[in-house]
Amino acid sequence: MKWLTTARDLKRRKARERNGLFVAEGVRTVEELARSSLVVEAVLLAERAASDERAVAAARDFEARGVPVTQLTDAEFDSAADTEQPQGVLAIVRAPRRALDMLAAADGLRLLVLDGIQDPGNVGVLVRTAAALGATALIALPGTVDLWNAKVVRSAAGTHFRFPALDATTAALFAYLDRHGVALWGTDARGTAVGDVAAPARLALAVGNEGAGLSEALRARCSTVVSLPMAPDVESLNVAVATGIILYALRP
Repeated sequence: MKWLTTARDLKRRKARERNGLFVAEGVRTVEELARSSLVVEAVLLAERAASDERAVAAARDFEARGVPVTQLTDAEFDSAADTEQPQGVLAIVRAPRRALDMLAAADGLRLLVLDGIQDPGNVGVLVRTAAALGATALIALPGTVDLWNAKVVRSAAGTHFRFPALDATTAALFAYLDRHGVALWGTDARGTAVGDVAAPARLALAVGNEGAGLSEALRARCSTVVSLPMAPDVESLNVAVATGIILYALRP
């Protein structure tokens, strides 16, 4: 039961980072994985999945490619699953190697920077939103939930199997911005209305923690802080919703 033990261990961020692996759970997520270029190490299939044609087809597809498929009892599978009602199929995947220096800094560059975003559901939606609205990449700074957390992977619905979502230190981000002449803008309810400013050709947009907002280091570095004007009786929007609107307004 090597792969079952591995899947259980990968619930922990330290294990994911140490092994360079993550878990992709659920039928749709595994189907999206099959369309990507990521390396799948193994697939786990529960008894309950035997009646799910899509789950069985996805497992057979990987098996035909030489990926080991391990059949498990429902109880065994559930011990490795991250969801309350597991669909019965998951894959153990090699995390792609991505780094800031791999990103070409052409005009039209748009980076979405996550500064301490801690809710995995929000991070997954932000990955999907950045990709959908034409961002070049998404950068997760320290304090942000692991991009390969199982819930982030499910919420992103396979988007960052292809879209460049990656981790970076604040120092590495600042060095990249300086090297390539990329402006850093922040978001805050007290900022300038996003419709009143024109975005530069190369822009990194930083969004902060759901409660605390941007860290002092990021805020101090921002040349412009923008806001999303709202009706006076509405206090705030979900960070993923607000970011999507702002990204749309600032698209090249």
